[in-house]
Amino acid sequence: MPQNQLSEQVHPDLNKKRAFLTGGATGIGNAIARGLAAQGVTVAIADLDEAAAVKAAEALGDGHIGLAVDVRERASVEAAFAAALDRLGGIDICIANAGVSSMRAAVDLTDDDWDFNMNVNARGVFLTNQAAARHFSATGSGVIVNTASLAAKVGAPLLAHYSASKFAVVGWTQALARELAPMGIRVNAVCPGFVKTGMQDREVAWEASLRGMTGPQVVQDYIDQTPLGRLETPEDVANVSIFLCSQAARFMTGQAINVTGGVYMT
Repeated sequence: MPQNQLSEQVHPDLNKKRAFLTGGATGIGNAIARGLAAQGVTVAIADLDEAAAVKAAEALGDGHIGLAVDVRERASVEAAFAAALDRLGGIDICIANAGVSSMRAAVDLTDDDWDFNMNVNARGVFLTNQAAARHFSATGSGVIVNTASLAAKVGAPLLAHYSASKFAVVGWTQALARELAPMGIRVNAVCPGFVKTGMQDREVAWEASLRGMTGPQVVQDYIDQTPLGRLETPEDVANVSIFLCSQAARFMTGQAINVTGGVYMT
């Protein structure tokens, strides 16, 4: 199977489900949206860039919708979730994928660096999950999948603030999973490694500058750290996220699944 191709595995139980997905206009989120749609899921793509969200939803076909959301703001998250609920007639799956990064030595981090990463990556997951958890608790079913990171398992130099925000996602995922398990609601996370996205392109440029390297040298370093010997694709992450949404993962909750090509194995 080509590296950028979504798995052809079919999960019949996902057909006719409805999903709310943050950060779905590009990158990993868009790959998840495409994968869910291929399984027969109707997707509400919520993104800070509303025009991009609408365009991405239109590319999926009829019935899918694009919405504006700022995951840092409770009112925005709750409004977007309510709009999706109304327009789709229900929500069965929540994917909290929206995320950001910036790069700087820990001793040089500013308050704005810290707050930006924490507010999007940690607070955004909290607010999105909370809206979904309240709805799922009322309906008695639902699945939540959060996008964490390799940096949630191993502290990443020059990304200390990002690592802190993603460690928070894993801790939150585990705690929420324990709270919601008695209702049959599952909560898991995926931890991608070095994924070829627009966000990685920015990180490569930052890291090259900070480490005195060229961009190609940084990319080769990522590949050298990866036992499977290549950069990860958004589809690699999407395939695992879709599995976690399905009944094939019905006895999995509170997990932070490594999707790193072997960079981290514990």
